[in-house]
Amino acid sequence: MSTYMAKANEVEKKWYIIDAAGKPLGRVAAAAATILRGKHRPEYTPNVDCGEYVIVINAKDAVLTGNKAEQKKWYRHTGYIGHLKEVSYGELMENRPEKAMELAISGMMPHNTLGRKCLKKLKIYSGSEHGHEAQNPVEWTGRI
Repeated sequence: MSTYMAKANEVEKKWYIIDAAGKPLGRVAAAAATILRGKHRPEYTPNVDCGEYVIVINAKDAVLTGNKAEQKKWYRHTGYIGHLKEVSYGELMENRPEKAMELAISGMMPHNTLGRKCLKKLKIYSGSEHGHEAQNPVEWTGRI
């Protein structure tokens, strides 16, 4: 008996909704990364995009545990000498909660072409409204 290897065109993709309200940011990000990668499926193949589409709603209501809101920082560089910018996660969650969620999820994905392809299937919204009703998304009932 040979090992089954999934083909990219044979995998049927679904849409899932994850509600982040009142849940820790990292737990929601881990669940989203698992779905995007396709690791929840029995036919998971590491070198094929077996993942599905993920819609994260209520990103502004995700919770940071411990002292992460004050102590954890997001650093970015403008490209000019001495222009390293830092923003605390408390401010980031207040002003740009979609960016905080995207950073958490992208850090859990592989840093190669497959990971970038999987991240294109991620949709993040700070509120509860989204424009993907036509795709018939299903509420994610797995572990968060």
